[in-house]
Amino acid sequence: MCIAVPMNVTEINGDMGVVEYSGVKRNVGLMLMEDIKIGDWVLIHAGFAISRLNPEDAQETLSLLKEAGLIDAD
Repeated sequence: MCIAVPMNVTEINGDMGVVEYSGVKRNVGLMLMEDIKIGDWVLIHAGFAISRLNPEDAQETLSLLKEAGLIDAD
């Protein structure tokens, strides 16, 4: 099964960035998207940001992933 996880962009360095959720930070590729800004919520799949989410949709998705047991609860 493949899933994409919403994470918040905390750093941008060219085509690469750092995203964070619940204390977990990951280096990811940002080259598949345009106009990414610090503070944006993005879906991360296979090490790349693939889609932007509004904060409400990001939180709803995270809640559903927790409920399904696919990610740890805070």
